[in-house]
Amino acid sequence: MNPRLQQLQPYPFQKLRELLAGVTPEAGLSAINLSIGEPKHPTPAFIKQALTEALGGLAHYPVTQGSDTLREAIAGWAQRRYGVELDPASQVLPVNGSREALFAFAQAVIDQTRHVKRILSPNPFYQIYEGAAILAGAKPYFLNTLPENGFRMDFSLVPEDMWETVQMVYVCSPGNPTGKVMTLDDWSELFVLADEYDFVIAADECYSEIYFDEGAPPLGALTAAKELGRDFSRLVVFNSLSKRSNVPGLRSGFVAGDAEVIRQFLLYRTYHGSAMNPAVQAASSAAWADEAHVVDNRRQYREKFDAVMPMLKGVLEFEAPDAAFYLWARVPGGDDTGFARELYRQQHVTVLPGAYLAREARGVNPGRGFVRIALVDTLAQCQEAAQRIVDFVSSQS
Repeated sequence: MNPRLQQLQPYPFQKLRELLAGVTPEAGLSAINLSIGEPKHPTPAFIKQALTEALGGLAHYPVTQGSDTLREAIAGWAQRRYGVELDPASQVLPVNGSREALFAFAQAVIDQTRHVKRILSPNPFYQIYEGAAILAGAKPYFLNTLPENGFRMDFSLVPEDMWETVQMVYVCSPGNPTGKVMTLDDWSELFVLADEYDFVIAADECYSEIYFDEGAPPLGALTAAKELGRDFSRLVVFNSLSKRSNVPGLRSGFVAGDAEVIRQFLLYRTYHGSAMNPAVQAASSAAWADEAHVVDNRRQYREKFDAVMPMLKGVLEFEAPDAAFYLWARVPGGDDTGFARELYRQQHVTVLPGAYLAREARGVNPGRGFVRIALVDTLAQCQEAAQRIVDFVSSQS
C-alpha cells in the first residue's frame, strides 16, 4: 500500500464520533446537528425535474470535458456573477463536486521531480487540502488565520527562501470556518507572489453564493484578476452547486481559469475516469442558469443569522462572518472539545470542535478554543439550538 496513506490524519467527523462515543444525551431532547456543513434547505423542484428528464443520457458514455451546454451555462453564470469572459472550450471544466477536484488537482499540479515540494494552506482549513498535499508527495505548510490578524492568510510569514519550494497555494474565500472574504489587496499580493515564484493558486469558492447583502456579493478570484488588469495565468477557481443550489448529493461543480493548467488537468482527469453523469450535467445546466432559487436560499440563511446571533451575543465570542453559513465562535474557558462533548450530553446539540479543523503550527493550534456552528437546519431548529447553547453556558457559569 502507498505508505503516504499512513500520514493522513482522521477526518474531523471521525474524531467527533470518537469524542461523543459513549455519551448519552439528556433524555427528552431531540437531536440538533450543527456540526457538518451539509445544506438542509429543499432541493429546487426544477433541478430534480431536469435530472429525471435527462435519464435517457445514462445509455451513453459521457465525455470528461462535459457537454457544450453545461460549459456554456457555467461560463454564462461566471459572466453574470464575476463580470468575466471565459472560453467554455478551454477555460471551464465540469467536475464531480469541488471536493473531488480540489483533491485531484494537487495530484496533477505537483512536479514529482523537484526535491522539495510544498503546498500552502490556511489553518484552520478544509481537510482535503492536507490530504491532497500528502498524497501528491508535497509537504503542507500552514498559515494560521487568527482573530489578531483578521483571520487573513498573512503571506509575509512565509520564509523568503521557502517560496522557491512552493508549487501550489490553496485559498478558501469565503473561508471555512471563519467566513472571511479575501480583499483586492490580498489577491494582489498573492498574484505578485505567484508570478514571482511560479506557483498555481487553487481558489476554493464553494461558499461564494451564501452572503448577506444582495448588493454586495463577495469578491471572487476571477473578478480580482480582471480588476487588477491581469489574465488568469496560474489561477484556477473551484466552485460547486452543493451550497448554492442545495444539491450536495448531485456532486456537481466546476473549475475555471488558466487555460493551459486546465488543459493539463483535463488530461489527468481523462485517465482518472471522472466524467460527469449526463443526467447530472443536465440538472447542473438548469441550476447554473437560474438565480431566483439562490436569492431565496440566501434569504433563508440571512434570517437564521439575524435570529441566532443576537441570542448568542455575550454567550459566545464571535464576529459576524463576511459570508458562508458558519459561526466561528470562541467558547468560555477555551476547551472546545470539552464544550462540544458536554453540550451534546446536556442539550443534545452537536457542534464541531475547532481544533479538529486545524493543525499546530508555530506553537499554536488556531482552532483550539473555538467551535464551528453550521446554521444549516431550519430557522426553528437553529433558534432552538441557540437557546440550548445559552442554557448550557448559563448552567456552566
